[in-house]
Amino acid sequence: MKNALSSFHCSSACGAILAYVHLQEHPSDLLPHSGTPGDSNNLVAALMLRPPPAPLLPPASRASLLPPHKAANPNTEPTPATSTTARATPMGAAASWPRALGQRFNPRGVAAVVAVAASEPRLALPHVSVQDIRWLDWAELRRAGFRGVVFDKDNTLTAPYAPELWPLLTASFDQCRAAFPGAIAVYSNSAGLKQYDPDGSDASTIEATIDGVHVIRHDAKKPAGAAKEIESYFDCSASDLVLVGDRYFTDVIYGNRNGFLTVFTEPLSFVGESYIVRKVRKLEAYIINYWYKKGHRPLKHPLLPDARTIVKFDPCEGPVSPRA
Repeated sequence: MKNALSSFHCSSACGAILAYVHLQEHPSDLLPHSGTPGDSNNLVAALMLRPPPAPLLPPASRASLLPPHKAANPNTEPTPATSTTARATPMGAAASWPRALGQRFNPRGVAAVVAVAASEPRLALPHVSVQDIRWLDWAELRRAGFRGVVFDKDNTLTAPYAPELWPLLTASFDQCRAAFPGAIAVYSNSAGLKQYDPDGSDASTIEATIDGVHVIRHDAKKPAGAAKEIESYFDCSASDLVLVGDRYFTDVIYGNRNGFLTVFTEPLSFVGESYIVRKVRKLEAYIINYWYKKGHRPLKHPLLPDARTIVKFDPCEGPVSPRA
């Protein structure tokens, strides 16, 4: 019986990974459409729309990660995902459907996910998970020896395709600038990526809008590629840098493969984000949760053996207050 259950769970995880790969290669299969109940496309959609049977974040017993969040905001402000204070403001070609479709289909990313699933799932597990960057103690990160911070852009610092910093993150971002003056960059699969921003105009817009940020121009989509452009800009090894992002199978895998300290944040807003991306997020979380249940743990980072020391707020204790 035990072997049968183990086989069932293993086949479920493999099926989820195959569904992820299929969805990246054929995103239209997830779009609502008419068809007979037996239509295979409808079956894929039904499976994807079904919520995962377990929490999306690892339980509190995981030594290097935070427990699931009860509160979304340490300062009792509206939840970022539902706040109306910042709406997506499309940047140039970022709003066009060819670019949006291109970002959904990432063949090198699919290959990286399959390789991780087959050999080393822990590469997809972040060193620490928080609701958003307000939970991070930037001064503590600096004291630990880190020399700079690299952010994903969309849904990490800004609303999808917007150049402006998400308003509720302003104070925390100011603290980050104070801790890492001149050592903050954005590394995005939209702005700065030569495939979609060949002249760097979107990157320049962000640099002009968010003070103290440099957008790194690069050729490869995360999670593929090395960190040579980032290391060249910071003049240090990637292992001396923090990478913050909102996607397990792009930001976290890319960061762990290249030696960064990886921080996973929840998406800030679903306004402007495609239906397909939202469903892929669910599938990623399902697979990640399965790997935690199977006993996989995040990689250890040489500068920060216990990643909990960089968290300013415990979102599971109420009322939420800064750590002493």
